Amino acid sequence: MPDRPTRILIVDDSAVMRSLLRSVVSSGAGLEVAGTAADGETALRAVDEVRPDLILLDVEMPVMNGLVTLRKLRARGSKMPVIMCSSLTQRGARVTIEALAGGASDYVAKPTGQSSREASMAALSQDLIPKIHALTQGQRTASGFAPGPAAGTRAPLFMPAAQAFRPQALSATPTALVIGVSTGGPAALDVLLPALPPSFPLPVMIVQHMPELFTRLLAERLNGRCPLRVREASEGDPVCAGAIYIARGNWHLEVLAGARASPPPTRPHTPGPRENHCRPAVDALFRTAAAVYGQGVLAVVLTGMGSDGMAGARIVRQQGGSVLAQDQQSSAVWGMPGSVVNAGLAQKVLPLHAMAAEILRAANRTTSPASSPTSSPTNSEARELREAVR
Repeated sequence: MPDRPTRILIVDDSAVMRSLLRSVVSSGAGLEVAGTAADGETALRAVDEVRPDLILLDVEMPVMNGLVTLRKLRARGSKMPVIMCSSLTQRGARVTIEALAGGASDYVAKPTGQSSREASMAALSQDLIPKIHALTQGQRTASGFAPGPAAGTRAPLFMPAAQAFRPQALSATPTALVIGVSTGGPAALDVLLPALPPSFPLPVMIVQHMPELFTRLLAERLNGRCPLRVREASEGDPVCAGAIYIARGNWHLEVLAGARASPPPTRPHTPGPRENHCRPAVDALFRTAAAVYGQGVLAVVLTGMGSDGMAGARIVRQQGGSVLAQDQQSSAVWGMPGSVVNAGLAQKVLPLHAMAAEILRAANRTTSPASSPTSSPTNSEARELREAVR
């Protein structure tokens, strides 16, 4: 089959935003605009007519808004990637979280505050084009077209399947669960976390790549769906068993070392530099958790672009901890888990629906209080660990 461009349907009620998105998409290598629509009803008709490979879907529109449009699309059985276009407002963020949990693949924030159309295009292109390539690369490769990496891409978007992977036994009894996730994360967490029972014996700390406001709303939504308490992490929170802490957007989530007698506190730490171009970064959480909990860390890497979490997973394994990774088939993008698997760091690679059961099997081996570090390195060792991947 001859190569063809990846076709994008743009859905937005604003003529200005449709024009901006058209220009951005047209500037991307291997991309073309399949059509545009100003509301959800028109968009659903256009899907049948122009058969796009991906939809850019506005959150707030007349006639039929983005959330309803997404639900109707998924009710048809369509698995087409959908990227929500959201304003950074309380309402826009809340609806976007619902859309992501309900099957949207990812989102981009509409540009604000730029001095010119060219500046808006540049800001939107940097965020949007890599996401389009990441979400369509697998399906387009299957049909004979594999778009090259977008200009400016700094990290792998999509990893090849691991060759001859052999599962291994987990390293030790876990005393803390840490999770890293990005693209496709809200939907993945919406499956995994509600499956953890009220008696779950470990503290859970999560880095989901999202900006401020979005992470708070994500925590609020999950708290209403999970048997365990879910909250956005705050400065000095004690890391308690049976509680779930989500990193605050634009703040690294770190676990403080040297607290052996009581639950160690978390430290959302915004002045820290970005790692893997991310803040919060999975590596920062994994690295500091390994410094405190040692071999008691159970690290889980779920769907996401790039390779954030790979360096941290290496430190977890070096300290005797365990690493699980989501498989390619159930991931929206197999960048983060794929990088861990292909580096030989994952002991088990599991579909999302099987991840909670594996975590529970490991956690139920726990015989000591889960909220306390069990094999913590010394303070000097902890400092060395924190510097290991800087």
